[in-house]
Amino acid sequence: MSIAQSILEIVDSESRKAGVERVEELELEIGKLAGIEYETLEFSLKVLAPGTAIEGSRMVIDKPEGKAECQDCGHGFVTDSPVTICPECRSFSCNIVSGKQLRVKSILIE
Repeated sequence: MSIAQSILEIVDSESRKAGVERVEELELEIGKLAGIEYETLEFSLKVLAPGTAIEGSRMVIDKPEGKAECQDCGHGFVTDSPVTICPECRSFSCNIVSGKQLRVKSILIE
């Protein structure tokens, strides 16, 4: 719920700057490794929406895959876990390079 509240604060702030009262579409980018339950976040935003700029707006969630890179052999690969093993050299020394992001990607206004 606190993440939904933070998103709502960002949207409200930006819509006020633009001088609009209603957002037509909210596009979020939430990586598959961000630890966010998409359905729970959507529900929380709908609960908080009445009386705000996002009330009645469409929500689009982009869900980028997790990507990691091995520190030992340099191999880059797709992963569905924040803790992973390199498929090339079997090393545990892997860095997540994408998939943890959580951001407001765009706000479409009327």
